[in-house]
Amino acid sequence: MSTTVSHAALEQLFLNARTHSSWQDRPVSKETLHQLFELMKMAPTSANCSPARLVFVQSPEAKARLKPCLSEGNRDKTMAAPVTVIVAMDLHFYEQLPRLFPHTDARSWFAGNDAAIQSTAMRNSSLQGAYLIMAARALGLDCGPMSGFDNAAVDAAFFPQGNIKSNFLINLGYGDASKLFPRAPRLGFDDACQIL
Repeated sequence: MSTTVSHAALEQLFLNARTHSSWQDRPVSKETLHQLFELMKMAPTSANCSPARLVFVQSPEAKARLKPCLSEGNRDKTMAAPVTVIVAMDLHFYEQLPRLFPHTDARSWFAGNDAAIQSTAMRNSSLQGAYLIMAARALGLDCGPMSGFDNAAVDAAFFPQGNIKSNFLINLGYGDASKLFPRAPRLGFDDACQIL
């Protein structure tokens, strides 16, 4: 990779992209959800561990299961979003390592090591959720990532097997730009960075 993307691509992915809370009445196709996953899965995770597990909450029945798990301030915008993605982490991700990272016994790095399992699953599922946001923006979708929900309630409603735990939510669809707030300020380079 020796070329930079166009300025238009940078605008779509970063500079003009916003967090949306209001949505157009426009569906997101299953084909687009498949495309999102196919893009997301190609981005790096440590030892290719790929712990993210995604639930695309789209049907009225699934939305009804999610609704009581949401904080009051997140209910209306989530119910209005065409899709809400539960970005979760599989705490048994290491069982897939013989297939995903076959050139060494990476499974043994995690089996029985709860601290390593928890930190690796959280870190890498968070990365994968961020990759999903970028993939969604690349495909012309808008996103509204959020906390503000009861993790235990989401886990009970969607992951009763116990080894998968929710991390965060992303509302997906085509945002209503007329209802955006002005962009909030960002830290400057000198506020957040050092070059040593």
